[in-house]
Amino acid sequence: MNEMDLVRLNFNPQSLWALNFIIGLVMFGVALDLKVEDFKAVLTSPKPVLIGMLGQFVLLPAFSFLLVLAIRPTPSIALGMMLVAACPGGNISNFLTHYAKGNTALSITMTALSTAVAIFMTPLNLSLWGGLHPQASGILKEVALDPLEMLLAVFLLLGLPMAVGMWTGYRFPNFVARAHKPVKIFSLGVFGLFVIGALAANWRYFLDYVGFVVFAVFLHNGLALLTGYFAAKAAGLPERDRRAVSIEVGIQNSALGLILIFNFFDGLGGMAIVTAWWGIWHIISGLTVATFWSRRDPGPAA
Repeated sequence: MNEMDLVRLNFNPQSLWALNFIIGLVMFGVALDLKVEDFKAVLTSPKPVLIGMLGQFVLLPAFSFLLVLAIRPTPSIALGMMLVAACPGGNISNFLTHYAKGNTALSITMTALSTAVAIFMTPLNLSLWGGLHPQASGILKEVALDPLEMLLAVFLLLGLPMAVGMWTGYRFPNFVARAHKPVKIFSLGVFGLFVIGALAANWRYFLDYVGFVVFAVFLHNGLALLTGYFAAKAAGLPERDRRAVSIEVGIQNSALGLILIFNFFDGLGGMAIVTAWWGIWHIISGLTVATFWSRRDPGPAA
């Protein structure tokens, strides 16, 4: 077994409870903006959303598995890459899509739907693709990963806060109009500080192993962005929709990935480092791509 696969990051149970609470708070803040109508958009214009879901939960996990076989990372990094690919879209994708002159309404709908679908698809994809990998499957067996237990954890972390946030937005619209932006900024800011603190506590491990991780995440994130864009292009979607789907597939909820790693894999080094670095890199790559697109007219909406 590779040395990195033996590393367990410094993370105590009290910190894990705090991180669970923070990700719940982040999802609550995101859900304040969501309405049932966002989900109904799937019925009125299903094709772009279905293409996005195909890219998010079918193509990206499958292509990530092929990438892992091609570059041959250590088992824990391989499993971390497959976990990231199994997560739903990240929380900043809506802002980046708007900045990129993409279809923001499509991005919001995809974020909401992918978060709901992830309750089932994240455990399923990790168990499926991780179990097919010759070495990473050993880690799954070692921790005796129960997909149903992970499904319950994802529901509590995503589904419950999202439902409470949507109910709050429906029941107290005046309060939400004043509070939703401060809540989102506060929750994301607290999460950012938490990740910085976790990196600082494990800085030696990060410096020792980040070299290959940077290379792997660069390839993986580029693959995700391209998968979303060309899936939308192959389906004949207009440029605004292509940009939205590309960003949605390329910006993953790495915070959820970290939660699952510390809950189910005891902070396994390779998984945690690749997921934490993804959380930093996808912001850099997303802003770069969005800036490039913001200077180019996407043309008509249809």
